Amino acid sequence: MLIIGSGLAGFTLALHLAPHKKICIVTKLTADSGASSWAQGGIAAALANDDSPQKHIHDTLIAGAGLCDENITRLVTENAADAIHWLINQGVNFTGDQDNETGYHLTQEGGHSMRRIFHSGDATGKAIQQTLIQKIRAHPNISIFENHIAIDLIISDKLAGCAATDRKRCFGAYVLDKKHDKVSTFTAQNTALATGGASKVYLYTTNPDTATGDGIAMGWRAGCQIANMEFIQFHPTCLYHPHAKSFLISEAVRGEGGLLRLPNGDRFMLQHDPRAELAPRDIVARAIDFEMKKRGLDCVYLDITHKPASFLKSHFPTIYARCLELGIDITAQPIPVVPAAHYTCGGVVTDQNGRTGLDNLYAIGETAHTGLHGANRLASNSLLECVVFAQAAAKDIVNQPAIDLPTLPDWDESRVTDADEEVVIAHNWDELRRFMWNYVGIVRTTKRLQRAQHRIALLHEEINEYYANFRVTSDLLELRNLVDSADLIVQCALRRCESRGLHYSKDYPDTLSVAENTVLTKNNLP
Repeated sequence: MLIIGSGLAGFTLALHLAPHKKICIVTKLTADSGASSWAQGGIAAALANDDSPQKHIHDTLIAGAGLCDENITRLVTENAADAIHWLINQGVNFTGDQDNETGYHLTQEGGHSMRRIFHSGDATGKAIQQTLIQKIRAHPNISIFENHIAIDLIISDKLAGCAATDRKRCFGAYVLDKKHDKVSTFTAQNTALATGGASKVYLYTTNPDTATGDGIAMGWRAGCQIANMEFIQFHPTCLYHPHAKSFLISEAVRGEGGLLRLPNGDRFMLQHDPRAELAPRDIVARAIDFEMKKRGLDCVYLDITHKPASFLKSHFPTIYARCLELGIDITAQPIPVVPAAHYTCGGVVTDQNGRTGLDNLYAIGETAHTGLHGANRLASNSLLECVVFAQAAAKDIVNQPAIDLPTLPDWDESRVTDADEEVVIAHNWDELRRFMWNYVGIVRTTKRLQRAQHRIALLHEEINEYYANFRVTSDLLELRNLVDSADLIVQCALRRCESRGLHYSKDYPDTLSVAENTVLTKNNLP
């Protein structure tokens, strides 16, 4: 079994399959460097006495703006308790509260009607990943290939000797060993894409540098359907500071009473939504964007100074410490914040078991489009989705019959040379992220999208020529995947002639009465 990616989805799948199969995890940096480790808020589950999966479903459907798959939403929310208990059994130390009937402190985040977020301080993802990685490294059936980046999937219709009438199958992937500059062929009965999202396509993001849309781009090139890439979630509150690259101020700060203010101290969220600071992320992000553009502001401020200092230090130790390093005492000063690209709601289309349209290929976590998030992900549903779908995929994989694996050809470098100058890659990377931020951001127009589309076409041409003539490098592969991901985002955005959820168009400000997914296949593109 080949798992590409080392976040919560990939780790959960590996641990469930390890008693049955040999597992190979490929990760392009270290095993704990993915976006899962950066998750601050927590994982949503309706376990309190006054809560229920039905209430969780209701909140998810409202946030998803009519595009959530209700059956998938029910599947996820009804399996949330099992997901939490599995994590606890692995040793994850969620923050306790003996006064709560669950035995754990539950917090509330935007879009949730109840306190249902299990968390470990304000560094939940890190706590989960550090716990699971110990089990991953100790398991004899799991091998981790760090500093390896997948290039492309190996698909049957590209191989000599595989009948054209056969269903398309995935047999593994070509993988670059970054340290030794060598490409290897990884052959596998089953392959899972678990590489996270594509938020690094934007100039400002809360994600790590690894979030370059690798799995989505590889799935697209292999022939998978891609859906709803126009729905990029911009987290409302990323710390605004010249030395605070990608530092997120958790949704839970607003959940615990944080107020958004203008530089003069005035609140503004009530003018945009009756739920104020607890409105879903798309509404809060657009409100901040509106106020910043209207008033020419560099940022707004998140103020939680009315809470006791002891409360803030115990509930938000990571945020408190990081802000203090930068000269901001959150117990006495409001936090300067701006929106930033945070989560990719679309991705590779899968069924309820994580299966893609290609046999033996699965997609889980942020890489996948399962139907759970609709037009806007509800806070803290992402880690939950990782666990539930990894568990479902593991059950499906165990029940799959073994297939005869063909002899796969080695990677062919016979017609390429070393790159003469790599400044082209750095320049294109910077150009892409800047025009995506300016033209395909929180508020869009058709003209801006068409401008982005034109520039993407030029970048595609340059990168394909570069890829064809020079040996692959990690930077080139990530840029190639980012450009493919940007293209998919723009293609989907141009097809949606309405405003819904995370996609807001000035040219189409109304929401259509019928909600439909934007599904791309290679043969339906103009």
